[in-house]
Amino acid sequence: MFIPYFFEHFARFSLFLLAKCFSFRYFCLLLLINITYKLEIVMEKIDNLDKKILSILSKNARIPFKDVATECNVSRAAIHQRVQRLIDNDVITGSGFDVNPKSLGYRTCTYVGITLERGSMYKEVVKRLELIPEVVECHFTTGPYTMMVKLYARDNEQLMDLINGKLQSTPGVVATETLISLEQSFKREIPVHFDELEEV
Repeated sequence: MFIPYFFEHFARFSLFLLAKCFSFRYFCLLLLINITYKLEIVMEKIDNLDKKILSILSKNARIPFKDVATECNVSRAAIHQRVQRLIDNDVITGSGFDVNPKSLGYRTCTYVGITLERGSMYKEVVKRLELIPEVVECHFTTGPYTMMVKLYARDNEQLMDLINGKLQSTPGVVATETLISLEQSFKREIPVHFDELEEV
């Protein structure tokens, strides 16, 4: 009696494991298909015309769409639709003007490396740094610092207040290192390479 009972339950357990195995393989297959599909969407999101539009706009964001259309040899409506799609897909992330900080009295550009007590405190520290208007960039980094921020100050007195009074007093910050920019030699957008479009 024991042997048939044992084999019966062993067979059921084996079928259960087999079903689980196939289910897991099926799940992995679906996951792989989903990842591949998303990658294909990303790769197909930007075609050659998109790249040419991005190249033109990165050099002159204020250029009229009709001029972009003429250079790309397509209709103005097509350019408008393309640009809107690039915005919706977060390919184009901004369309504002760059204000010269010096024109507003902010003459000191400074990068500050910040070391946190724990890396897990990063998000909470970021929320506090967002409340400091003079901090214009914040990055979570590798290397000797936990994070790096870029800020502007009117003078050394304000810079000292920002570093000692605000950054170093932020809960979780254990050390800072200041690097003052003496000159910004150049600033540019990342290049967009494209193949020349054939005229239709």
